[in-house]
Formats: sequence, C-alpha cells, structure tokens
Amino acid sequence: MDAAMDAVARESGAFGGMLYVLPPGDDALWLVTIAGVPQEIAVPWRRVAPNDPTPVADAVRDRRLVWVGGREEMARQYPRQALVLPYDFALAAAPITAGGSVRGGLVLLWSGMRSARLSAEEQDAVEAGCHRLGDLLRQAADGGAPVLPGDRPRTLRPPAGRLPSPGEAAALSGFVDRLPGGSCGLDVNGRITFITPAAADLVGADPADLVGALPWEALPWMDVPQVEDRYRAALVSRLPQAFTVLRPPKTWLAFELYPDPTGISVRITRGGPSEGAAPPPSLPTAGPGRATVLYHLMHLASTLTEAVGVQDVIAQTADQLLPALGAQAMVLMTGEDGRLRILGHRGYRTEVVARFDAVPLSSDVPGADVLATGVPGFFATFAELRHAYPATVHEDGMAAWAFLPLIASGRPIGSLLLAFERPHVFPPGERAALTSLAGLVGQALDRARLYDAKHHLAHRLQSALLPHTLPHVPGLRVAARYLPAARGLNVGGDFYDLIRLDEHTVGATIGDVQGHNVDAAALMGQVRTAVHAHATVGASPDDVLARTNRLLTDLDPGLFTSCVYVHLDLATRRACLATAGHPPPLLRHADGRIQLLPVPPGLLLGIEPDTLYPALEFALPLGSVLALYTDGLVEAPGVDLDDATAALAGLLEHADPTDLDAMADTLIRHSPTPGDDIALLLISPGP
Repeated sequence: MDAAMDAVARESGAFGGMLYVLPPGDDALWLVTIAGVPQEIAVPWRRVAPNDPTPVADAVRDRRLVWVGGREEMARQYPRQALVLPYDFALAAAPITAGGSVRGGLVLLWSGMRSARLSAEEQDAVEAGCHRLGDLLRQAADGGAPVLPGDRPRTLRPPAGRLPSPGEAAALSGFVDRLPGGSCGLDVNGRITFITPAAADLVGADPADLVGALPWEALPWMDVPQVEDRYRAALVSRLPQAFTVLRPPKTWLAFELYPDPTGISVRITRGGPSEGAAPPPSLPTAGPGRATVLYHLMHLASTLTEAVGVQDVIAQTADQLLPALGAQAMVLMTGEDGRLRILGHRGYRTEVVARFDAVPLSSDVPGADVLATGVPGFFATFAELRHAYPATVHEDGMAAWAFLPLIASGRPIGSLLLAFERPHVFPPGERAALTSLAGLVGQALDRARLYDAKHHLAHRLQSALLPHTLPHVPGLRVAARYLPAARGLNVGGDFYDLIRLDEHTVGATIGDVQGHNVDAAALMGQVRTAVHAHATVGASPDDVLARTNRLLTDLDPGLFTSCVYVHLDLATRRACLATAGHPPPLLRHADGRIQLLPVPPGLLLGIEPDTLYPALEFALPLGSVLALYTDGLVEAPGVDLDDATAALAGLLEHADPTDLDAMADTLIRHSPTPGDDIALLLISPGP
C-alpha cells in the first residue's frame, strides 16, 4: 500500500496525498495514510461523511475525479477547506473502486506553481494509481484483513535526501557559515533539525534547546499567527515564504522559508521597521493574515446563523464585512425572471443602486455576469473595470471593486459587490478570503430566501383559513385578534369565527388545533368549516360540538382540537355555550365584575366519537363583554394557569368596555411571550 501511494504521487507529479478507506458496514470515509504533509493539517478531515462538502466526498459519492485548480477555485467550491487551508495549492480527489464496489478515496496535492488544469498524463496516472490501490484494498478484504482506520493515520516517510560525502559535508558547513545571518532546517512537521550558531545567536537561544522543538513553542515571541501560518503555507504550497517578527525588546528578524519534499530551509537575518514604525506585512502578496481571515469567517458564520430572513442576512453581512475588510459600500443582488434584482445595499445612494434594479441580465453588467458565470471579478482601478466591461460608467465615486458570486448547493444564487473608496489591490490571499466569505453569505442567503418563502406561504395560508372580515350584525359589537407563534412557520391551528344565523341570532366560535404546522392549519380549516356548517342548520351548541367531534374521529387526523361554540340571541340578550376542552370564557359585566363562566368542559374533539358536551345558558345584557380566547393568551412556561387567568380577568376588568379594539390590543399586549398562537374574540351586545 505504501509503495502504491508513493508511485501514484511520483507518477502524477503530486508532492503528497491522503488515502481514505470505506470500512465494511460503515458509511463514512476514514483517513488511513498521509504522505507529504503533517497529520495536523489533515485533522479536520479524519472522518468524512458521504454528504460532507469536501472534494473526496464528492468524488466518492459521484464516482468521478474532482479537480480544484487553485486557491480561488477552492474558495468558490469548498469554502470550509479554504477557511482552514488558505494557501496556493492544487488538489485532485478520486474514488477508489474494485469489483464494482467503492473501496475508498484518494486525495493528491500539487504545488501552487503548477498549471491550473490537470494534464491527460497526470489524469491517467491518478486513475492507474486508484486502480492499483483498489486492487490492494480488495485483496486485503478478501483475505480477511481489510484495511481499517487506526487511532491515527499512518504517515509515510518523506524521500531521503542525498547523503554528502565527508568532504562535501565540510564544504557545505563552511558555505552555510559564510552566508550572512543564520540558517536552520525544519522537518515536515515543523521541528528544528539543525541550526547554525549564528542563527541561534540571532534568536537568542541555546542550539541544544532548539533542536527537536517547534520554533513557536521553544521561542515564546514566535508564537504569533504569521509564523505558523507561513510555515504551513510553505509546506502546503511548496512555494517560498517570508515574514518578519519582533524579538523582544526591539530586535526585528526576517525569516525566509524554502520548502522541498524533505522539509524547509530557513534563512534568518536582521531586518524590519525602524524603532516606533509599524511592522511590514509578513508577505506583501498574501492579503489578510490567516488569523484575521479565520476571525472574520468565524464571526460572520456565527452571526449569519442568527439571520432569519433576507434582510437579516443583508444587515449582518454589511455590519460584519464592511468594517472588517475596509470596504465602504456593498450591494447584494440576485436574478429573477431574467432580470437583476437588488436585494439590499449599504454605503450607496439609493438612486444609484435603483438604476440597476430590474435591468436585464447581461454579460455587460458586472453583477449579472458574476451571477451567471460564478467566477469572481476583482478590479483595483476603474480602468481595469472599464476594460472588462466597456459599457460601465464611473458614477459611484469608488476606486476599487470586488464582484463575488454567492454560491449555494454548487450553483450561483446571487452576487455581492464590495466597493472601496481608495485604490485597493486584491492579492491572491485576499481574493480567496473574500470568495470564502461570499460563500458563507450565499449559503445564509439561500436559507433566508427559503425561510421568507415559507413565511410568506404560511401567512397566505393562515389568511385564507381565517375570516377576512367578521360580518356586521346590528346590535352586536365585536373585535378579533390573531397573533401567530414566535417559532416555526408562524402558522398554527388557532381559529375564530362569527356566524350570522338569522336577523336576531348569531353563532361565535373559537378553537385551537394541536400543533404549529401545515397539518394543524389544514385541520383548523376543516374544523371551522364543520362548526360553521352545523351552526347554520340551527344545531344547538352541544350538538354543534358533538357533530363536529364525530366528523373528526371519522377523519382520524391524529390531532386533537379544543373548541368553544356560543349561540347568541340578540332579541332576548341571552346566550348558550358548550366547550370541548377549551379555556373557559370570561364575562365582564356592565359594572366591571368579571365572571369565569362555569361550563363543564367536554372532551377534546377527535378522541371519542360519542362524546356529549354539556351546555350553559347565561344572560348577556347591555354593557357586558364576552371574551373568548385560546390558551396562548394565558399559558406560559413556569406560570400558574389560574394566576394567569386571574391576571387576564384583571386586565379585562379595568379596560374600557366602550372601545373593544383598544380592549383587545391591551389583552394581546400583556399576553405572555408568545410561544403559542393566540386568538381572541370579544363580543358585546349594543343598542
């Protein structure tokens, strides 16, 4: 197996790789062998689930070769990997199959200096290597000793370097000592293998204390992000790296890193800013430091998890990205019906942005072009922007622009424009960072648009099932309120209705179907329709509930319903009600006295088909108010129901009975924090 791994890396030109196996009976890939990179770099991908957004998972699941040609492509396709490894390197992932079955997956790594495409010869080498590895895994399984993941993946030894003769060794030692500054060597795990006396003197430590140690552990002042970051960058990209660091109290040292398959050679010299000056950038072309990028990505990711709708995503993105990246303006766009739609913006005048809203999607418009192609665009000057898009007019007053695709589920769903008032160069590191950030925004935007669509659908469904208006009945004043739950789709099973039966009689009902989903809302519509139908044929309150109960038990929806039905005779100003497991109505008398109507509660609707529902007759004189409500108005975690009902009665007692709308608003406003739907129906006989 080791020989096969070495062969596929050598024949394809890769400097390293990772071998995954799919153990029998397991649905996840496990990393078993690593070559060319330390284990610490591969830790986040020790176990890969089939649906994880990683190259090897995609390769194994789809049984195809996955190629990622560089840092920006990685940031677009796999922002999570770009977050942890924001370096210049190329990657190929391929499935390992044998006998028609998937046995595992192979990941190979190339230097950032290679071409952006995999050549035919390299692809053939990868396929041949996967075939050899598949045969070996199948033979091991057939022999009763399948390759299984251990406590840690095996790390293949790097190729041995050429051993110099004694004369060459002496000459090499003299050569190194004559160079200005100092030198040291690191192995592929970052540990110091040797250090010259001059280098030890520069870092201020005994060579014996340094050999075998990690520099950022042996020298506390080197425990800063750019040190380990540049080491990882050299190891993964196989490109030279450089940084400066301050050795306290005021000695600046410059480090140059030169990697190869066996380790990293380091040159150390004095150099850096003058006293009191700011340190130079660690690597002029690297963009934001890794720690800074990680912070922005983590912070943005955490805040976007709290974003609910599209406008929340826009606000969070503007609040986080603009100050973090030094940008002054932002526009979030999407495509709709062949036109560019502006979802939101920050930092631009509305009239400037409005001119682009609803323009046809065209490759002449940068935001639309990025949306169509999924390829970001970076323009350090207006001349660069004008060269790419000749029809562009410089009207926003900005000096540099980044157009980023918003990717979700592998497809562009929008584009993000970041604009800078001053000239701004976009080095490769910053481009990858911006693309990763845009990937997070794209995923959050996709979730937010789905949430908004569901919320809109729920609102329309609820509006369709509840009465649009209550009938006007002479001699009767009414007020109704509905407040959806604060969780879920904001759709539930609470309902109310007022049914005009004839010139002098009215039916009123209120109820609550169990649950907060579309099923509850659909059943609510059935219950309301059944109550309405039975009431209009002249059934008494107890009979209305009994007939509705039989219908629900026949339907067997698996949900239960509480309900109150009241029959009002406006000529005699008397009422009769029956209840099916519902909170008891409150009656406010003209003198302000509150009465909890003592009607025996019947069984919830939908449980037993032959249930009887007791009825209660009572007077409803002028000036009185009958309050029908659902349990969301009084129930809350940790609140005693009797105490909550008494508090509701107190509010009803002190409210103005001549203004039912104001009374309804008061009762709703002082309800517990809504974890449940709330429905309220106030009824008062009038002259």
